Amino acid sequence: MKKIDCRGLACPKPVIMTKKELDSMVSGDIEVLVDNQGAKENLSKLAQSYGLDYSIVEDLEGIHVIIKKTDSKKNNLVEDEKNIVVVITSDCFGHGDDILGRTLMKSYIYSLTEVQKKPKTLIFINAGVKLTTEGSDVLESLKVLEEQGVEILSCGTCLNFYNLSDKLKIGSVSNMYTIVEKMHEAANTIKI
Repeated sequence: MKKIDCRGLACPKPVIMTKKELDSMVSGDIEVLVDNQGAKENLSKLAQSYGLDYSIVEDLEGIHVIIKKTDSKKNNLVEDEKNIVVVITSDCFGHGDDILGRTLMKSYIYSLTEVQKKPKTLIFINAGVKLTTEGSDVLESLKVLEEQGVEILSCGTCLNFYNLSDKLKIGSVSNMYTIVEKMHEAANTIKI
């Protein structure tokens, strides 16, 4: 079993180090030792995105994330022509009047719940994270989208910047490395 000690490393280094190790091996187990919940969640998401089995053990040493890679699961992320990623960078849709922009954003996100072809992932960065937090007018629509299978990610750095980390109400916290990967894997990336 390959062991990687990522204690004390800032996001996204534990994910990057683990991904490099996964990419270099055909099969086997990797045990990644981390010391925070964010790293644990990001490593869990990495394993899930690869379709790999994983387990988590917490003890006095830290959090052990054990990822199992077999020959039949060779790190092939599904390439899907329907893989649309929408990156939302503001709580307003378009430029101009903010009241109109918020109304348009609410309408846009609601409309996503009604269209046949859904995005695979919604990524919220910069002021866009305000839409996934307490007090947002679009939480109900985002909840429907999540129930319909749309992945909802909010940038952790952005949540921290706006002092909203403890107010996230929908989806999960992500990091820039994962955001870059999601955008690169997409058949189509739409930025709003």
